[in-house]
Amino acid sequence: MTVTGIIAEYNPLHKGHEYQLAEARRLTGADYVAVVMSGCFTQRGTPAVLDKYERTRMALSCGADLVLELPVRFSCASAEYFASGAVSVLNSLGCVDWLCFGSECGDTEAIRRAASLLAEAETSPEYRQRLRSAQKAGLSFPAARSLALEAFPGLEPSLFSLPNNILGIEYCRALSVRHSSIRPLAISRKGDYHDTRLRESEGTVFSSASAIRAALSQEASGEKLICTEGSSAGKDSSAAAAQKLRRSLPDASFRLLFGRQDGRGILTEEDFSLPLRCRLLQLLEANALPEKAGSLTDFADISPALADKIEKQLYLFSGWKDLCGLLHSRDLPYARASRALCHILLDLRQDGLDQSKAEGFPVYLRMLGFSRRALPLLSEIKKRAASPLLSRLTAAKEQLPETLLPLLTEEIRASHIYQAAVSGRYGTPFLNEYQRQMISF
Repeated sequence: MTVTGIIAEYNPLHKGHEYQLAEARRLTGADYVAVVMSGCFTQRGTPAVLDKYERTRMALSCGADLVLELPVRFSCASAEYFASGAVSVLNSLGCVDWLCFGSECGDTEAIRRAASLLAEAETSPEYRQRLRSAQKAGLSFPAARSLALEAFPGLEPSLFSLPNNILGIEYCRALSVRHSSIRPLAISRKGDYHDTRLRESEGTVFSSASAIRAALSQEASGEKLICTEGSSAGKDSSAAAAQKLRRSLPDASFRLLFGRQDGRGILTEEDFSLPLRCRLLQLLEANALPEKAGSLTDFADISPALADKIEKQLYLFSGWKDLCGLLHSRDLPYARASRALCHILLDLRQDGLDQSKAEGFPVYLRMLGFSRRALPLLSEIKKRAASPLLSRLTAAKEQLPETLLPLLTEEIRASHIYQAAVSGRYGTPFLNEYQRQMISF
């Protein structure tokens, strides 16, 4: 049995992802492909366009055999924590042979070498000094790190400037730290991660998830994104937008985005603007009371300087994107600002991340969905996994060690916050996480 792992968000799953799933299976000769997927919130600090169960349906429809949950503590974190948490899930399964990921360079050995040399550089006082100096000069962490690495022979700083290369390097570092037998394999990514133009899916050049989300967000800003082919005249604009996106999406993704019959549609970060404002008001006004002493710096990714900026903008912003724009600066990328706000909304604390890192990133193994053809894989996992394969939340307290329950509690809370926003926007029933069923395909 050959098992290949993929770490993904599928926000949403597009034809580039479908290509990667097929290539991963082909290049590794995989019998099964296991995906570790973010839940309802992503590494960019934004909600996923659809919840984790709908995106699990996309994955299983497009070639995945098993989809496992990446706990929200890691799914909304910076590259190091995101990669370490996801690799820990794959490693804990006990039967994964390959980790396949997309990268701009597509060179597995270059990425492995960069991961190894970076680990060495980080032990150097010279590196740490150059990094601090660059950050004090106002550079963001990625830019400061690239500059600091220029002094070290053998390291190619450009590898650290593109997002998929960075994640690939962190995946390789995480595998090395765990002395994992899982082998990495990079697949060359075609196109620009940040490109916001929809493109024809010809060969291996595909529309980026950023472009697809931009189109979805633009359409969803005016009305519900619910569209079936042959729509009534009142939905002509939705139908036109759907047709523009069709060529960028596999059929399963298109149906789940445009052919829904349950009255639900996509979410954007603006759907969380009101709860974010309420959360900030509650925290900052309570902090003014002596008996409620606390700080925004308790939350992950929030420095004292950022906490001060958030407090100064508390009464000025009009929405989530507007606040990110007000916080954004040369040394604070937009994505980090959004991620910091997401941590506040979801009550994700820095001490939780620190504890996870100190303990070697322990994780629970929770299935979101599986293909029936993968039953032999599930049997193998049950024999070899480092922890129980969780299929029912009601059994969590009996199956999981007490130390892992806080991770699951965070995930359930995040899912409920997401579902509250869906229910509020579309007027549909609230979906209780404890009552959701795994997706079988």
